[in-house]
Amino acid sequence: MRAVILAGGKGTRLAPYTTVLPKPLMPIGEMPILEVVIRQLVRHHFDELTLAVGYLAELLMAYCGDGSKFNAKLDYSREEQPLGTAGPLALVPNLNDTFLVMNGDLLTTIDYGAMLKYHRERGAIATVACYQRDVKIDLGVIEISPDNWVSKYIEKPTYHYSVSMGIYIFEPTVLQFIPRDRRLDLPELVTKLQDAGERVNVFKFEGYWLDIGRHDDYEKAIDEFTKHRQEFLKEE
Repeated sequence: MRAVILAGGKGTRLAPYTTVLPKPLMPIGEMPILEVVIRQLVRHHFDELTLAVGYLAELLMAYCGDGSKFNAKLDYSREEQPLGTAGPLALVPNLNDTFLVMNGDLLTTIDYGAMLKYHRERGAIATVACYQRDVKIDLGVIEISPDNWVSKYIEKPTYHYSVSMGIYIFEPTVLQFIPRDRRLDLPELVTKLQDAGERVNVFKFEGYWLDIGRHDDYEKAIDEFTKHRQEFLKEE
């Protein structure tokens, strides 16, 4: 199976680390987060991989090589200017069958094979992996009526959101909605699909998921991977 790993961003929220190292090569334990992602994909039979690279691409290419050390076939698609998260897909050759797209900096226990199976069962053009994120507000929240009366006063509420995990499965027909050499992000692509009358599928996931984009999340990822390595790399 084919997978595209998005690894071209600058990772500015993790500066100053990412001034010298691309975010997917940030280490958790003795290996970079990207290697964890690749090993997980290969375990679920996604072993034809393309790294969509841009910023500090040479470092990523030097570390991953042709993918043989991961028992995968790995190639690269390089953007010469920032194209967002969906734009790089227009540059990847031979996306002729169902394929997975994901960020290269995620620590998760998702079953990629189960997501693919669900996508096919639903007959979807696109499937988005979603996770429930609970956000606690440590302040009293006031809801105000149009004429400036207090309509509701909630002390330190917790809000519940379904958020994108940065993992998608697409049919090749979605490429018709991605212009070449123009910036486009994945949320915009989903909106374009909906505007065209396409129904976008949701795969709900209740296991572990963390995007390491912020300093506190990166530190948490190191701690979680160290304590629960076997949950992330079950083949070891």
